[in-house]
Amino acid sequence: MLTWYHRNCRDLPWRRTDDPYAILVSEIMLQQTRVEAVIGYYTRFLARFPDIRTLADAPEAELLKLWEGLGYYSRARNLQKTARVVMRQYDGKLPGTAEALRTLPGIGAYTAGAVASIAFGQAVLAVDGNVKRVGARLLGIRQTMESREALCTLETALQAAQPSDAPGDFNQALMELGATVCLPRAPRCAQCPIRDACDAFAEGDAEQLPIRMPRKAAQTVGVAVALLTAGSRVLTFRRSQRLLHGLRVFWLYEGESTPEALRQNLLEEGLQLCTILEVGQARHVFTHRIWDMRLYQVPLTHMPTADWLEAHDAVAASAEALAAMPFPTAMKVALQYAMQYLKQEPSR
Repeated sequence: MLTWYHRNCRDLPWRRTDDPYAILVSEIMLQQTRVEAVIGYYTRFLARFPDIRTLADAPEAELLKLWEGLGYYSRARNLQKTARVVMRQYDGKLPGTAEALRTLPGIGAYTAGAVASIAFGQAVLAVDGNVKRVGARLLGIRQTMESREALCTLETALQAAQPSDAPGDFNQALMELGATVCLPRAPRCAQCPIRDACDAFAEGDAEQLPIRMPRKAAQTVGVAVALLTAGSRVLTFRRSQRLLHGLRVFWLYEGESTPEALRQNLLEEGLQLCTILEVGQARHVFTHRIWDMRLYQVPLTHMPTADWLEAHDAVAASAEALAAMPFPTAMKVALQYAMQYLKQEPSR
């Protein structure tokens, strides 16, 4: 498998470095995100934050703006928290063991194992979804990989096979095999370097493994998105809820997304409005929730007071200011409407 990996592995930017910080950045970005989507972000991120110190010192808004569109923004915030802990406790250098790495914000067993093995040569496993799939098929594990027994069987076999002189390559080879050959659907068994030892290949049921637990259906929620405008400004708000925490959003009213419900909500917040204009619709799928959004432009009779803006963590933004703010992908359509409106509205 290692011979196959060295001959066939993809040329990825994080495989051209031995810098533990750069390897950590790649592993955090790759969590629940496709390789193709990460490459550009990774390159831009390291150009702006080339080391732990620059990341630790960066304004959060700039960090989130650079992360914009990559999703799962808590990863970026935890990465910065980690950088600050490392500056305070480890003199700016990442600790070299999986045990120490796991004490840092946002770093779980998989990420700790990946960084410790790849960057520091520690003989520890890094078991992600790709590795579980390869292992389930190779060993013929026909029970869900969420079970303790199945995971113990997998880890025991992998620990016995992991070479002490190349633990990082071993982990990466398993991940690469799962990402490019041992695919969830239509696995390319003819290209697999270990198919002769694979139980699922022998039994002919590779595509049915691993056994998966039924997924809970995502909940669809109606959301009214209001562009609260006053002259050549639109109000944006720093999201305080866990979902999209810390990012800029427009006024959101979750529940009933009708104009009548939105009007009542805005009046209860002390806002004076002229009318409500529906300007579009959008839909965004999160991991466990779907936002079914109706977009409205709501001209206000006057700009809210400074006290109201401060209490709601709001900013009356121009088009230029909007362009510099970190907005989540869920706000993409609304942001386009807002920019279009502000560019047409004369400055006041």
